[in-house]
Formats: sequence, C-alpha cells, structure tokens
Amino acid sequence: MSLFEKGSCFNFVRVVVYGVVAGLLAVAFRLLLDFCYRHGIACFASFSVGEFLLYGFLCLAGTALLSAAIARYVCGAASGSGSPQLKLLFWKDFGFSTWRVTLSKFIASVLAVGGGASLGSEGPMVLIGGTAASNVAARLGVPAHLRREAALAGAASGLAAIFNAPLAAVAFVLEEIVGDFNSRLLGSVLIAALVGTLISQAILGGAPLFTIPAGTGAGWELYCCVPAVAAASTLCGLAFQWAALRVRRFSAPLTRSHFWLPALAGAFSVWAIGSAVFLLTGRLGVFFLGYDDLTAALNGDLVWWVAGTLLAAKLLATVLCYGNGACGGIFAPALFFGGTCGAALAGVLALFLPSLGREALMTLAVVGMCGGFATVVRAPVTAVLLVFEMTHDFSMLPALLLGVLISFSLAKYLAPRDFYDLVLDQNGESVEKFIPPRDLRAWHHLTVGRVMHEPVAVVAGTEDSSAFERLLEEHRFSYFPRIDTQGLPLGIVSRERRCLPAKTVGLEATILDAEQALLEQDHGVVLVVDGNGKLAGVFTLHDILRLETRFEN
Repeated sequence: MSLFEKGSCFNFVRVVVYGVVAGLLAVAFRLLLDFCYRHGIACFASFSVGEFLLYGFLCLAGTALLSAAIARYVCGAASGSGSPQLKLLFWKDFGFSTWRVTLSKFIASVLAVGGGASLGSEGPMVLIGGTAASNVAARLGVPAHLRREAALAGAASGLAAIFNAPLAAVAFVLEEIVGDFNSRLLGSVLIAALVGTLISQAILGGAPLFTIPAGTGAGWELYCCVPAVAAASTLCGLAFQWAALRVRRFSAPLTRSHFWLPALAGAFSVWAIGSAVFLLTGRLGVFFLGYDDLTAALNGDLVWWVAGTLLAAKLLATVLCYGNGACGGIFAPALFFGGTCGAALAGVLALFLPSLGREALMTLAVVGMCGGFATVVRAPVTAVLLVFEMTHDFSMLPALLLGVLISFSLAKYLAPRDFYDLVLDQNGESVEKFIPPRDLRAWHHLTVGRVMHEPVAVVAGTEDSSAFERLLEEHRFSYFPRIDTQGLPLGIVSRERRCLPAKTVGLEATILDAEQALLEQDHGVVLVVDGNGKLAGVFTLHDILRLETRFEN
C-alpha cells in the first residue's frame, strides 16, 4: 500500500517532504546564482573597461547559448519564465511532470540568470519546485493524475524559500496558478511554504531582501503623489508586456530553426545596454536581478535621472532578453521597473513639492515596485504581501494598498488579459480553469457550454457508405452526430449504422438539464446547439466523469 493511501497523517508527512525537497533546491539555486554572478559580471566590473566589455560579452553569450541548447535539445520547458509552464502543468496535466524538466530548468536558469541575463530567479523556481515535488510524489506512490497537490506545494515552498516570503508564496500559487483562495489545497500550500521558509532562514538567514529604514508615517503630500506613481508604474509594466510579446512572436520561428540566433541577440542586447549604463552611471542593475540598485532606489540613494536611466535600460534589455526566449523569470524585472519608476518620478515631484521628505520618496519607490509587479503578474494580493515581506515596513501598508488598487484597476482596463495567459496563447496552449463547485446546486447550475466538447467526427446527411467506413476506421466513438447541409442536427448514427434520435440542449442550458436529457434516452449522447440551432458540441456521461476527476484533485 502506498503512502498516498494510508491516511491524513501520511498526507501531512508527504507535504512536508515536498516542502523540504523544494526548499533545499531553492537554497541551492539561490546560492549558485549568486556565485555565478559574483564571479562573473560583478567580478569583471573591477577590471579595465576593455576587459569588462570583452569578458562580459563572452560570459553573457556563452551562458545564453548553453541555456538555449538545453532548451532546444534536452527539454523545451527549460525556456521562458516557468510560471506559465506550471500553470499549464497544474490545469492540463494534473500536476504530472518528469525529472528531465526539473533538472533542465535548474541548470538552464543558473546559466542564463547567473550569467547576467536581465531576468529573475523566482519564476524558474516556481517550476523547479513544482516539478520536483511532482516527481517526489511519484516515488511516494501518488498516481499520475493526482499530483496537483504536490506541484502546488513544491511551487509554494520554492517561491517562499527564494524570496523569504511565505505569505506571498501562498498568495501567488492560489491567486495566479489556481485562481481560488478557497481551494481545498490551501492547507498543503501553507505547510509547504512554511517548510521552505524555515529551510531558507536556517541556511541563508532571515533578513529581508531589501533593507530600508523604518518609516514613521506620511502626510497628505505622499497620498497625493501615490496615484501618479501607481499610474506610471502601470504604464511601464504594460509597455513591457506589449513589447515582450511582440518580440517573442517575431523570434519564435527563429528559435525553432536557428536557436542560437535569438539567444545571441538577447545576450548582445543585455551586454550592450548594460555596459553602456555601467560606463555612464557605474551601476550594474541591468544585469542579473538588479537588487543592489533596486535597494539603493528604495533607500533614496539614486538621483532621479539615474533611476530613470536604469528603468529605461532594464525595460529594454528585459524585453529583448525575454522576448528572444531566454530562460528566466519576470518577478525581479517587474519589481525593478516599478521601483526605479517610483524613485525617478518621486525625485521629479520633489522638485515641485519640497515638503516631500526622504521617507515619502522611499515610500513612493516602494509603491511603484508594488504597482509594477501587480501590473505584470496580475496578482495584487501577492504584490502587497511580497513587497511587505521583503521590506518588513508596516507603516507603508496604506500607501501600498492604495497604489496597488490603482495599478491593478488601470492594468485590467487597458489590458484585460493576464501576461502568463498571453504567453501560453502564443505557445498554442490553452488553460481551462475549472474551479470545483462548492455544492450540488452550484454544480447543477453550470452551463453545458463550459463542459461540452466539440464534435470531432460528424456524419453529413449526404455521406455515402464509403465515407462512413473511413469515419469508423479513424475514430473509435460508439455514436456520431448526424447533421444536414445547414449544420442542423438530425440525430446520431451508431457504429452499427443505426440512425437514432437524440435530445438537444442549448449552450446556456444547465448541467441539470443535460443530465435529465441523458436519462431520457438509452445511448447517453446529448447534442448541444447554438442560438441558430446548429450543432455546437456533444455532451456525454464521459464529460461528467472527466470533470469529477478534475475535482478530486
């Protein structure tokens, strides 16, 4: 008997194991990234200008090519950020994954991000933690179609460990991946996030990622400036989203045919832009995560024009890097866009409002960071919790809430679709988010149009016997919908060539209506028609069973 079958005590132990494995991987991932960056780009910055430019290019180009080769020849899931892949894994594949995905993503991300790419580490860790836990679940005897809990717990543990932010990790997986804060997997996610955080703090310490002085409150001037900063950070986030998707669409055919060309283009872009900014300002924020310069922005140590330069450079470099298929996340860049945008705009506003003190300028930079993240990731609750946990400053919370409300509302108005969903659309993938109903009444009131499947094999009223024979050879269905020349349903045809009548329901009919129609006939097929009476889909007992299987996990 497997651990999965032995009861709640073993379920708890299993979730703890998921958290331990993902947490340890996150700590190793973070240490390796820091090691590669400190002994690469950061080290070259102390050399002469010529040596910095030469070694920097070789480092970026070499790691980008190796990372792209892994994505091309070992595992395609190694490219990109990681969060869209986990979203697809959770909803479409029931949490099932292989060690190939975990190891490929780990190595490719260490090479690309640690080599200096203008991307983040958090997105990859979401996929690494989720797929690692899924594979551990396989070793513990969990069936392949019941590994959603493992994937979600591993993602939460990995994100909590990499950010040292357990509440934000829980919020992200529920808000962005599941889309349901009332999910029955909440307990597992909480346990795993706690375990990942404890492991991270035991090895790396409990200090927040961004150290800023404690605030002491703010005046009316601050709250008058919050809407402007929130709106500006939103526009920066939307600019990234718009540009990155277009570069990605252009480079996708090249990635499939000549994978090295987009990889080199992205690496060259980051090298050229980052090197120019470094020579101009002495700042390395375009490379790697940029947290050192972001901390300086949050502490008010950046002149407004330097913050603005870093913003423009980081935005362009990340667009070209991510758009060309580099392996890395968008959490860190999104935080950087918003933080530097807030710092730059706050510096300009201070020229006209001398009463804005240093504390207000710092708060506006944090508000911008929160707004940029909420715009790109579209997870406002996660944004507030994440920024709060990374700064440990409770006094900024009212300004953060106001800023994220404005940013999220404006982003939804200007661009309703989620960035991750748009990325999946470009990949030709679709995520069918289906939240389990809370009771039988909610189940019965779901519409048939949401759960039916489109007919893949239809018999036209004028088809001859040879055409029907080919249909039987190509498909193993027991019954086939039969339509006339206008697409109106005539009934169904069995494999024995018997023409039978079939009940029809509209797209807006409820599950209860369709179930009643199923009971009124022997063959178990209901035809779904659109507003014009034409065949739109087929609803069978198999569709009900398929949905109930999803609900179980």
